[in-house]
Amino acid sequence: MPRTPFTRLFGIDYPIVSAGMGGVANADLAAAVSEAGGLGTIGLAGLPIAALQAEIAAAQRKTKKPLAVNLLVPFLRPEMLDALAKEAIQAVTMFWGDPAEHIPRCQSLGLKVIWQCGSAEEAVAAKDAGADAIIAQGFEAGGHVRGVVTSLALVPAVRDAIGDLPMAAAGGFADGRGLVAALALGADAAVFGTRFLASEECAAHPQYKYRVLAARADQTVHTKLFDIGWPDAAHRVLRTELVAEWERAGSPPSGQRPGEGEIVAQLQLGEHAVELPRYSVNPPSASVKGDLGALPFYAGQSVNLVKQIHSAGDIVREIASEAEAVIGDRLGAIIR
Repeated sequence: MPRTPFTRLFGIDYPIVSAGMGGVANADLAAAVSEAGGLGTIGLAGLPIAALQAEIAAAQRKTKKPLAVNLLVPFLRPEMLDALAKEAIQAVTMFWGDPAEHIPRCQSLGLKVIWQCGSAEEAVAAKDAGADAIIAQGFEAGGHVRGVVTSLALVPAVRDAIGDLPMAAAGGFADGRGLVAALALGADAAVFGTRFLASEECAAHPQYKYRVLAARADQTVHTKLFDIGWPDAAHRVLRTELVAEWERAGSPPSGQRPGEGEIVAQLQLGEHAVELPRYSVNPPSASVKGDLGALPFYAGQSVNLVKQIHSAGDIVREIASEAEAVIGDRLGAIIR
């Protein structure tokens, strides 16, 4: 694979980044991606400081290669940044907030910031605030989605807007063909979320993983349904029976939905159990017990391309190998 401004900035071998998926992108997954030559990302949103530090330490026991962590601004607490400043991590990915408010604070602590955005305007604001790199997230992405423009249209628009600032593309990418497409659109790397959901190391519940394997792109839905814990935040999920039930009821607003307020599951965090209500923002991780179908199965439209569960390292190597084949064989044959 060719070196890019993104790989050089973070000292990685491949322009492949795993998404910091809240609740399921744990130390094992991030470490495996980084060890294979990509940039692994640990999802830290909402974690207590002790748990945050434990996840980073666990990843660093498994790899000495670069690691990133993901923070969601609505769940950010000042002490989280203070704790991260003491850790040997290569980057903090931030999402869903005002870049001018948060990037200078991170950089004053010596942290490199990758700002994830859903529009060219937000990307420019992040660049002006001093971001070290940008993630342009297209509408196809799974999980929480800030923008309304597809990757095909968004990525070149962001590139034109930010000049030569290192940039990764997210949303709809699941294999080597997607990586090459992202690079052709102007990105320097691609972010893979749904593909790494179906990895051995991912902390998603087995039922969640198998639902992803069986799903099609037209079985995802962009909604604000799962809002308990994070209101009024759009996201893409699989259309489960709960989603279908809500739609049959006329898609009523929060507070008037079927089964509203019912506790459906428990999330085990160390010695503590956290009760999860129907329509909770929390996905079904392996630490959740109860009615998993009442929780959000975040997934992007790239589910069409996710057919098997592999180790994260094998996924990185497979994406890189496919990309090299596309560049060397298919595109080379067309050019010739």
